[in-house]
This record gives sequence, structure tokens and C-alpha cells, in this order.
Amino acid sequence: MKKILAVALGVSLGLLSSTASFAAETKVGVVVKIGGIPWFNAMEAGIKEQSAKLGVNGFMVGPTSADPALQVRAIEDLIAQKVDVIGVVPNDAKVLEPVLKKAQAAGIKVITHESPKQAGADWDFELASAKGFGEAHGKLLAEKMGGKGSYAVFVGSLTVPLHNAWADAAIAYIKANYPDMKLIGDRYGVAEDLDKSRSTALDLMSANPDLKGFLAFGSQGPIGAGRAVEERRKDGKVFVIGPFSPGQGAKLIKSGALTGGFMWNPKQAGEVFVTLADRVAKGQAPKAGETIEGLGTIHPDGNTIVVDQLLKIDKESIDKLVSMGL
Repeated sequence: MKKILAVALGVSLGLLSSTASFAAETKVGVVVKIGGIPWFNAMEAGIKEQSAKLGVNGFMVGPTSADPALQVRAIEDLIAQKVDVIGVVPNDAKVLEPVLKKAQAAGIKVITHESPKQAGADWDFELASAKGFGEAHGKLLAEKMGGKGSYAVFVGSLTVPLHNAWADAAIAYIKANYPDMKLIGDRYGVAEDLDKSRSTALDLMSANPDLKGFLAFGSQGPIGAGRAVEERRKDGKVFVIGPFSPGQGAKLIKSGALTGGFMWNPKQAGEVFVTLADRVAKGQAPKAGETIEGLGTIHPDGNTIVVDQLLKIDKESIDKLVSMGL
């Protein structure tokens, strides 16, 4: 009987230890713009791999559309789950402010990406500076267009600060350096929707015979515009520039319907979400001059960490990027 009691006690203590260990595990939920598209599939892979590496319970939540209300609902659900850290790639920075502040009031740390100076965030990280990213795309488009002709600009929505900051930088660069290039309209908030990007590009080409380029910020914009160019057989005559998932755009790049662009690694961004979450959950605030995995040496500006880690996407690099799982 004593042996049985000893074994039972040992099992009970083991279970208690296991339960305590599980309870102490950092829980991180990352809400992205939209689920099921290659860019965020790659981010999810990074979240899962880094979570396994660090012993973190990290997972991604992908809404069915790029509707800010769906992100609010997802964040509310994570607050109810009492996660330790919430990560977000916002569709609308302003709309999310109240719910992010609600998370903070509940003792949950908040980390954002693609939303510099986000109100309601403890930290935001960027793998490219807004000015550098925008200007790189503006310069590439101008070079391809020969510095002349009309072009259109797509963004994820008119309420995504970072996409519009990229657009501002690109447009300002083109205006200052290529006076013979003309912007059609202002900008179109369709670039997280492949079908809308395609249909808008088709409409713009029909209405503007002199249109020679699309500058598309938002992972679905270059793909949609590229498909429109392919349909109209304008390969090499209308140029499509912007960031996108190489695996999704490889065929269009090789055919010439999609010209190219620059990107950062969304898988790496997923890893950084988890790395930062693990640190802030332990009370380890990032500090200037510190080297952090996935970011390198950092120099925060307030609560925003910006590093430049651009990858060029073109016919020469596409196969290598695809082989990286991007």
C-alpha cells in the first residue's frame, strides 16, 4: 500500500509540475490582415517554427477578408483567451486603437508590424523603412517606364498608414526626379484583394490608353495588376511594380506580365513576432544597440524598431526566393 501511495504521489506531483510548466508557457496570438494567402502563410510558418524553438505557444489568426472589423473581433477573442501577447498586422490603425488599448488595460502586451507609431502598441517592428521602401519602388517603376507616361498607385486601403507612407515616398520621388511621369487619380485601395486589383487595372487601362505602369502596395495588388496586363497582352508595355509573394507571382514574373519589386521576408517577420513576444512577456524591453535575432542591431525610435532588409524580386532572383519557401 505504501508503494502504491508513493507511486500515486509521484504521479500527482508530476502532473502538477507539468500543469505548472504549461501554465507558465507564454501564449501569443498574431492577427494578420487576411488568412489563406501566400504572404501570411509564410508568416504563419515563421510563427510556428520560432514558437517551437523558444517553447512558446504561438499561433496565427487570419480573418476571411481584409475587414478591420474582423480584426477587432479576433483581438477581442484573444483578450478573452487571456493570451500574454497579441501581435497584429493592422488593416486600419485608427479602428484598432480602442481594442488594442483594451488589451493593454487587461495586462496583455501588444506588438504590431507594418504600422509604425501605432497607438495602443507596446512595440512595432518594421523590416524596411517607409521612405527607403517607397523610393526603391518608385525608382524601379520610373526606370522601366523610361521616365515618361502615366501610372497608377494601389494600396491595401486608404486607412493603412504604412502602405500610404510607401506611396507618398514613391510619388514624391517620381515627382522630384521624373517630371514627365503623370499620376492617374490619387490611389486605389484594392491591393489586398486580387480580383479588385485585376478589375481596377483593367478599367484603368481601358480609360487611359497612355497608362504605362502600376505601382501596387499590398501583396495581392501586383498579382492582380499583372494578370490584367497579361489578359490585355501588354507584357513589356505596361509595367507592374510592387511587393508580393514570389511563389504566387513567379509565373507572371517569368512571362513579363509582372515586372518586379522589393520585399522583406514574411516568414522572418513571423519569427520576429514570436522573438519579441517572448522577450516582452519576460519583461525584457528591447534596447538601443542590442542585437536581436531576425532584426540585427536595433535603434528604436520610441516604440518603433526599423531595420532595412530588402530583397529584390525579379527574373534573376525569383527561383531562389521561391526555393526559400516564399
